[in-house]
Amino acid sequence: MDTSKHTLSTLFEQLGLAADEESIEDFLTKYSPLPREIALQDAPFWSESQSHFLEEGLEEDSDWAEVIDELDARMRH
Repeated sequence: MDTSKHTLSTLFEQLGLAADEESIEDFLTKYSPLPREIALQDAPFWSESQSHFLEEGLEEDSDWAEVIDELDARMRH
């Protein structure tokens, strides 16, 4: 069982994206704000596997859910 604390950086790594702070900020700048009517996992910039990972993490309330919610909140600003 993975008991490590997940962060935006580890989420981005899990999604196969550059995970350093500057790359995360660049991603947020490029794709924000995400319209309220689009669920985070349904955003057009995700690959099918990324979208599935995000959806599964939220539906199963996995240990990733909190950091996925954090990403969602930051994408809405």
